[in-house]
Order: sequence, then structure tokens, then C-alpha cells
Amino acid sequence: MATLTTSLLVMRWELLSAVMMFFASTLKTKLRQESHHVMAFMCGGVGLAMTCWFVTGLMGITLSMDNVHNFMEISKNAFIQAMSQAPADWPMP
Repeated sequence: MATLTTSLLVMRWELLSAVMMFFASTLKTKLRQESHHVMAFMCGGVGLAMTCWFVTGLMGITLSMDNVHNFMEISKNAFIQAMSQAPADWPMP
């Protein structure tokens, strides 16, 4: 009993995100069949967000503000470096 309780406690967010992915997928399918394309698109977005949350949880990535700031800073520097190496007349009209 203690092993089951501990495993559920450790996996609670992964289980929640997996259940949410399932519900979003099922609801998206039903909404597409009923031609509610905007709502199906929103459910697809929820499913995608839950997938990202699930994967980051399994990989042990924490989404703190420090990590987000670090990611944005690295992305900005990579973009600036790539743009500085692009030719002056690119893209061609």
C-alpha cells in the first residue's frame, strides 16, 4: 500500500497531464465530427500544452522564471548572431 501511495504521489502531475491529453484528444475528435472547428483547435492547443508539460515533467525540467529568462537570453543571442551573419541583401525581393 505504501509503494502504491508513494508512486501515485510522485507521478501525480504526469498522470494528470496524461489524463488531460486523453480528454483533449477525445473532445477534439468529437468537436471535429460536429464541425466545431474553433473549439477543436482550442482543445488541440490544450492537448499540446499538456504534452509539453508531460515531457518536461518526465525529463525533470523545471519551468522557473530563472530558466525561462535564461532560455530567452540564449535565444536572443542566437538570433542576433544568426542575423549578423546574414547577407545584407537577404532576402531577395
